[in-house]
Formats: sequence, structure tokens, C-alpha cells
Amino acid sequence: MMFRSANTASNVSFKAAVCMTIAMAFFATMGIFIRLSSETLHTLEIVFFRNALALVFFFPFIAKNGLAVLNSKRKKLYGARALINVTGMAAGFAALTMIPLAEATALSFTAPLFATFAAAIIFGEIIRIRRIIALMLGFLGMLFILQPGVNEISTGSILAIINAVTIAITVLIVKKLTNTERPEIIVIYMALFQTPLALIPAMFFWKWPDLMTWVWLIALATAGTLGHLFYTKAIQLAEVSQMQPIEFIRLPIVAGLAFFLFGEIPTFWTWVGGAIIFSATAYVTHRESKLSKTS
Repeated sequence: MMFRSANTASNVSFKAAVCMTIAMAFFATMGIFIRLSSETLHTLEIVFFRNALALVFFFPFIAKNGLAVLNSKRKKLYGARALINVTGMAAGFAALTMIPLAEATALSFTAPLFATFAAAIIFGEIIRIRRIIALMLGFLGMLFILQPGVNEISTGSILAIINAVTIAITVLIVKKLTNTERPEIIVIYMALFQTPLALIPAMFFWKWPDLMTWVWLIALATAGTLGHLFYTKAIQLAEVSQMQPIEFIRLPIVAGLAFFLFGEIPTFWTWVGGAIIFSATAYVTHRESKLSKTS
């Protein structure tokens, strides 16, 4: 019986790891599709189409379950999340068109570090010494990538960091929402609120996509939606702290794709900084998981 239980747990962990790996592969390709779409469209248009096309994916779900499934008393929180997320998405998408994709990916790993700081400021969570050291190491990794004093910090790098900060804040909002809301409803409301918000600024730069750009946009929305579905499944099967190390696979996938498609070669310091940031993030996530179990 004990061996059967151990085998079952092992199978579940393996399935979770596979789901997380697939999710990271989908997320890695998003940067490629954003870069390709940006050859003919403004960033703000890409943000709009990313949300609008994602919303289309959920029409069958809404048709099957009816509009009543969208009833919620937390629409203000959804609205706040959408406004922050659209801002971050615009910054992140713009960054992907300005700096090497591997650098943007490495900087995105700082999001959980910013989330820890935000939780301390907003919710008064206590950050103890070991997590403080991990956070300091994480931001040291960011400095390795940016190399201020050696290189001028680019607009793209600043936008990538802004994106990481907004991700951190939206993660905290989603944590609040998951107390009462179903995961699929949270994702639907994200697209439902963000589509009109993204349309307003996009109209100032409007240009209809050509056929090839439509392909990239549909691929972008598909990769984003499937990535979120596989990610959600992974963290349903296993703890976030267990799955966190797999997220680093995004960096080599992005680096490989960027090299073959755009001839980009990540710097040595991008790898070093990315590894330091990710190690610090994994430790912070692990500590938060342990503390939540003992509290």
C-alpha cells in the first residue's frame, strides 16, 4: 500500500512537471510571436489583439454555461487588475521589441521578488532575514544583467522591469480573487476587461494586420491561452515551490529560438544574472511555501 501511494505521488509529480514544461514552452514562444507581429503593428495594437483573440477562446465556455456564470461581486478588483495588467503587458511587449529576448526573459524572473516586497507593503507581511538575503541576491542578479556604470540602462530594460512589477501586483490581486472566484472566471474577466482597455490607446495607432501578421497574432493568443491552462493544471497537481525550478527552462528555450530566428546571442552576464535571479526566486517561493504550512 505504501509503495502504491509513493508511485501515485510520483506519477502526479511527473504529470505536473510535464504540464509546467509545456506551459513554459508556450510562454517562451510568445516573445517570438510578439517580435514578429511588431514588424507591422504597433505594440499597443498587439496588446489589444492578444486580449481580444483570447476572449474568443472562451466564447464556447460562456455559450455552454450562460452569462450567469460571470456573476461576481468583485468587479472593482477585476477592473483594478485589468488596468495594471494592461499597463504591464504594454511595457513587457514593448521591451520584447527593444532588447534581446533572453534579457527580457531573465528580467521577468524578478516578478516574485517584487511580489514579496509588495506583500510586505500592502498586507504587512513580515520578511525575515533569510528571505531578505535572497531578495538582495535576486536584485544583485538584476544588476549583473543591466550593468549600470558599464552600460547605459536602456528604455527596453526599464520597461521589462516595469512589467515585472505589474506582474507582482497582479499576482497578489489574483491571490485575493481565488478566495471566492473560479480560475476560469478569473481568466475570462481578464480578457473581458482588458480588451476594451487595450482598444482605446490602440485606436490611435490603428492599422489592420496583413495575413501573415494575423497568423502571428493568433499564434500569440493560442500560446498565451494554452500556456495559462497548462500552468494552472501544473499548480493544481503540485505545489508552486515544486514547480518553480522548471520555470528557468524558459530562458534557454527563448535564447535558442532568438538565436535561430533573429541571430541574437545572450551575453555571459545575462546567463549569470538570470541564474542568480532565478535561484533567489526559487528560494523565496520555497520559504513562503514552508511558512504557509506552519502558520
